[in-house]
Amino acid sequence: MSSTLYHRGYEGSVQYSAEDKMLHGRLLTASDLISYGGLDLAELEINFRDAVDEYLAFCAETGKTPDQPGPSPADIHIRRELQTHAVRFAEQHDRQLDTVVNDALEEYLAKSA
Repeated sequence: MSSTLYHRGYEGSVQYSAEDKMLHGRLLTASDLISYGGLDLAELEINFRDAVDEYLAFCAETGKTPDQPGPSPADIHIRRELQTHAVRFAEQHDRQLDTVVNDALEEYLAKSA
C-alpha cells in the first residue's frame, strides 16, 4: 500500500491510528494544516479528495492564493527514500515537513560554516 495519496497535484499522507481504529492523513504539499480521515482506504481517499477540493474552494472564496502543489522554483529534489523518512519523522513529531527540512538544513549549515 502506498503511503501517499495524490489529487490535483497535491500529496497527502496515509497513517493508521490503532487507538482510533481509523486511517487519517494530512496534506503534505501545503503549509496550511489540511487533514482528513476515514474508516477504510476508500473513505480516506474520498475524504482526501474532498479536503483538497474544499481547500481550493475556500481559497477561491476568500481570495487567498492556495499553496501550489508539486515543485515550485524554490523547491529542491531529494532522494525518494530520504523524503519518505522525513515525512514519517514530521508526522511522528507532529511537525510540518517544511519545518523539519528547514531545521535540518540550518543545523547542517551551521556546522559547516
